[in-house]
Amino acid sequence: MNLEERIGDHFRESIETKQRSMEELVTPIQHAGNCMTQCLLNGGKILTCGNGGSAGDAQHFSAELLNRFEKERPGLPAVALTTDSSTITAIANDYDYNEIFAKQVSALGQTNDVLLAISTSGNSGNVSAAINAAHERDMTVVALTGRDGGTMAGLLQEKDIEIRVPSDRTARIQEVHLVVIHCLCDFIDTQLFGGDEV
Repeated sequence: MNLEERIGDHFRESIETKQRSMEELVTPIQHAGNCMTQCLLNGGKILTCGNGGSAGDAQHFSAELLNRFEKERPGLPAVALTTDSSTITAIANDYDYNEIFAKQVSALGQTNDVLLAISTSGNSGNVSAAINAAHERDMTVVALTGRDGGTMAGLLQEKDIEIRVPSDRTARIQEVHLVVIHCLCDFIDTQLFGGDEV
């Protein structure tokens, strides 16, 4: 096995996946950006959730909004539901692991809010439960998925937005999810604060 070639294959596959995603995802990313911008303009907040690498992505997005992305601006309201270990373990212990995000959405979510639900497979039970809880609170859902969209795709309502990466490989999906997150952060900043200065 040529390890140098294997490393090069990772780069090539990543580039190819990103090129396909650029062709397919610009419009849903723009719709999601508009949805999130309107949420913030209406005094809402963005809740985020995911497992594993997707939990990292949820926290990354929240941090970019709360702190800053590339330009100086006031912090924007976003909450990662993946970060409070006492809350997560209490819910998992007292109820069920599938409820760890849903109970937080039910407690914190409001009508003007958006849930950013992240799952590379679209089949994460606790993320699906969070989507259902968001709908009960009349929230809009932006779903970052991959593969065939999984069970999450079937839960989405007309006002929701799915950004589905055209790949079956988890690593490639996660790489594109990060680009999507940065696109959304830049879109929100540009819409709310204008200009190209960083």
